[in-house]
Amino acid sequence: MKNKLCSILFSVAVFFFIIAFSIGLPIYFRPFYYAHIDALDLVEKSGFTKAEIKEAYNEVIGYLTISGKEFGTGVMCHSESGASHFADCKMLFDLNASVLVISAIIIIALLVLYKQGKIERPRIGKFSSEFYSAVAAIVLPVVLGGLVSIDFNKAFWIFHKILFRGNDNWLFDPLTDQIIEVLPQTFFMNCAILIACSVLVISLGIIVKEIVVLNKTRRG
Repeated sequence: MKNKLCSILFSVAVFFFIIAFSIGLPIYFRPFYYAHIDALDLVEKSGFTKAEIKEAYNEVIGYLTISGKEFGTGVMCHSESGASHFADCKMLFDLNASVLVISAIIIIALLVLYKQGKIERPRIGKFSSEFYSAVAAIVLPVVLGGLVSIDFNKAFWIFHKILFRGNDNWLFDPLTDQIIEVLPQTFFMNCAILIACSVLVISLGIIVKEIVVLNKTRRG
């Protein structure tokens, strides 16, 4: 019973780790955004210098990811409504960070117990429990990717309606919240692509590894 519960817990932890880690990539890897400044001609389109755009982005992402940091957008003006939207976003960012850390701790703890021989290697049927986590994780980007590819603008709108139900502070006015000029939808679309690719690569890596191990076991 203990081994079965550990297998289920390990599987759930791996699933959430894959998702949370992938979501964290465009959040914590700032060069991903920096690359869009030139690629999307944000300097010319916004009227701000590259240094000013980086400063504004760094202040926003710092507020979203660092506890106790005040909200700011560099030299760009922002409204109370705009700031309140980023406060809503911060709660989601904090949630993702918490899921990432907690799932990582659970995975490490169970692997240590396995190495010490206190529990058996988490397995469900022929494969390890993380195999099923990877299979489940793949479904998410495939389904969402299909929906987004049909109409990203509509998907973007629905995404905000679901996550920020009853709140329209995410509808920015470029005159009062200039940060929106340097955060175009194309950037968010590329974030979604990066997240989906990360989930697929990690999941497929786990699946391939498990199939290889199974084949070696059968030959042995």
